[in-house]
Amino acid sequence: MRDIGIDVAMPDGECVDEDCPFHGRLPVRGQVIEGVVVSDKAPKTVVVLKSYLKKIRKYERYEKRSSKIHAHNPPCINARVGDTVKIMECRPLSKTKSFVVVEKRVA
Repeated sequence: MRDIGIDVAMPDGECVDEDCPFHGRLPVRGQVIEGVVVSDKAPKTVVVLKSYLKKIRKYERYEKRSSKIHAHNPPCINARVGDTVKIMECRPLSKTKSFVVVEKRVA
């Protein structure tokens, strides 16, 4: 296993995935986002829901917003629906995937 440069728990499992930041050759950089997995139907992919608050200046209040982000799910982490995960930006892996799951907390 290799150090990916941020403070996250190392996964327990082993994998031979080239696009795994711990066991493969995928470098990670940029944003670190926390969210909840809402779908894991696609192979090696999860959809993460990120919720945040946006300030409305005119009314001096906040509104709830959310966005869905597709992320690569390495076999050693194997996140499922309902898990809280930490994802990190990487190079584009497909048309919609530019993030990879680096840590999982069971909900």
